[in-house]
Amino acid sequence: MLLTKKTEYALLSLISIAKSDKPKNVDILSQELNIPKSYLAKILQNFAKNGILDSFKGVNGGFRLNVKPEDISILKISEISEDKSPSVFECSPSQESCPNAMGSVCSLWPMLNRLQNKIDDFLDSLSLQDVIQ
Repeated sequence: MLLTKKTEYALLSLISIAKSDKPKNVDILSQELNIPKSYLAKILQNFAKNGILDSFKGVNGGFRLNVKPEDISILKISEISEDKSPSVFECSPSQESCPNAMGSVCSLWPMLNRLQNKIDDFLDSLSLQDVIQ
């Protein structure tokens, strides 16, 4: 699956945070987006760990973007959310690393690999700014 619920939640949260002029609290985001608070907190902490968000504690705490929305791609957001590159297929990124050890004889791999590359290029060409409305 290319974009999971985790990536969807990350995108929705980052959009809301980007639109705000002050840090967004996890409680508020959770209610606003109808996302379980503990799950959302883990997602946002991962983005803070990766330098995309700043995290502030206290009464006026929350999360704020640490990068410009135009400087982070949807591909990067997906990679951070999932802790791996998004994949449309269960197919391996290289014929040598095929989990079924059939990469060298698989007739589908070249086509699937080209399609995955096109999708990656597309997601890399879109920024968070492109999806902010």
